[in-house]
Amino acid sequence: MLTKRIIACLDVDGGRVVKGVQFTNLRDAGDPAELAKAHAASGADEIVLLDISATHERRTTLLDTVCRTARQLFIPFTVGGGIRTLEDAAAVFSAGADKVSINSAALADPELITHIAERFGSQAVVVAIDAKRSKNELHWEAFARGGRTATARDAVAWARQVESCGAGEILLTSMDRDGTGSGFDCDLTRTVADSVRIPVIASGGAGGAQHFVEVFREGHADAALAASIFHYGFSRLVDLKQQLSSEGIAVRWPC
Repeated sequence: MLTKRIIACLDVDGGRVVKGVQFTNLRDAGDPAELAKAHAASGADEIVLLDISATHERRTTLLDTVCRTARQLFIPFTVGGGIRTLEDAAAVFSAGADKVSINSAALADPELITHIAERFGSQAVVVAIDAKRSKNELHWEAFARGGRTATARDAVAWARQVESCGAGEILLTSMDRDGTGSGFDCDLTRTVADSVRIPVIASGGAGGAQHFVEVFREGHADAALAASIFHYGFSRLVDLKQQLSSEGIAVRWPC
């Protein structure tokens, strides 16, 4: 049985970890390097750092923050935000990342996915999809620029396209559920996961252990990502993994 991954997310703005609700009302959660170290020690399988203001501010990723954080980690480390070119990706890898996450730049130029995959391998390319349910609730729309810009692009069709371009993984965030603690959008996650062959990371809405059980069982997710419940001590990773294991869901345990 394939194990399910638990991923801790660090949304970084101005060098500090922040967290909000539905991409707004951000509040400070701490230093990225310190939080990454703490999450890794408590059992996180991977760390994702997203420089959430880089694309909006039209700048590259804060490489010094990436370097400081990478030095604390011995688990896979993904970095996203402000990566617009192959050269940007190379700089982030040189700073210590194992994978890069791209979103707006991939929407603008899908060939960027292919270029990075050909240079560094598909396993190193994560395409982030920020999806919001349409007003008629019949489909989900992909958003760019940190959820600020609608693209009129169907999120499920876009997921299939990024797979064909060479992405190794999809980080799928429900904008409707982000920061609400009301649970992952299992309908969205399952629809995307069943439409592609690459792993799908569910994101947005985690509020308790049962939500992880649901997204693995009902949402068919390969991994689940959360921020608030780990940053503010609402859930310990070891307790989460214990409950998942008791529910018959295979998880990774520290060596």
